[in-house]
Amino acid sequence: MTTVSEPDLRLLRDALGPLRDREQVAARLLESSAKHSFDPDTELDWDSPFEDGKWFWPPELVSLYDTPLWRKMSEEQRMDLARHEAASLASLGIWFEIILMQLLVRHIYDKSLTSNHVRYALTEIADECRHSMMFARMIQKSGAPAYPVPRVYHNLARVLKTVSTTPGSFAATLLGEEILDWMQRLTFPDERIQTLVRGVTRIHVVEEARHVRYAREELRRQMVTAPRWEQEFTRLSCGEAARVFSICFVNPQVYEHVGLDRREAVAQVRASGHRREVMQSGARRLTDFLDDIGVLRGPGRRLWKSSGLLA
Repeated sequence: MTTVSEPDLRLLRDALGPLRDREQVAARLLESSAKHSFDPDTELDWDSPFEDGKWFWPPELVSLYDTPLWRKMSEEQRMDLARHEAASLASLGIWFEIILMQLLVRHIYDKSLTSNHVRYALTEIADECRHSMMFARMIQKSGAPAYPVPRVYHNLARVLKTVSTTPGSFAATLLGEEILDWMQRLTFPDERIQTLVRGVTRIHVVEEARHVRYAREELRRQMVTAPRWEQEFTRLSCGEAARVFSICFVNPQVYEHVGLDRREAVAQVRASGHRREVMQSGARRLTDFLDDIGVLRGPGRRLWKSSGLLA
């Protein structure tokens, strides 16, 4: 495929319309970052004790919600499971953000270091550093353990970071950001939730909105301009990332830590219609977007369906 110069890219279109100018998009995101960025160490009250009777995660978003096992659990056990699942999701978030930071550094390595596009990527990396530290501090304060992903997927991510195409990198970025973002948008206004958790999710939602915009615009550009083989490989790698993401979303050790039978709990989560609807609702905005720009095709789409994130 012939390389298209940056001015000519503005003449290209996809199913969503004309591509936006990369430098103008980045300039707006840099302006927003200057106005709406937070230092979690000073923004949040880390010294206040947790409130009695408040959840660490909305009960409707807890994996076992509305299952037979959930109905047998005491309220105290349900709230404890929510605390452990919040720690598990924060651990998953740190894993994804560390991967994302490495992919962003790869993306800008050969680009103009004085461009708005690169400046914003560096700004986003700084955001993600703060988010990872914020999540780690929240886990530590909650008293729950960190929940690393299984070793096989931890090592599989090493391969992803090495072989990922540029559009594949941004597709994986959106996968890691948009589903958690949907859940956090339900969490931070919820007065049933611990004040610190609401503060953490509010900061993440505000700053992640810029990251999503950056990734969406760049993925659109890449899917229009990338060679055919790269587009096809992106469809496959994105589908595999969705499959791994759905497996790692909640570490099954959380069930053991609240006194439940791990095997029974995992089976009930898999059979839960409510849980399936939650995950598909969380992914719907993303899957609609990926479908519109041609990512959800062929074997990659089948992988997305097998993940349970696509109906």
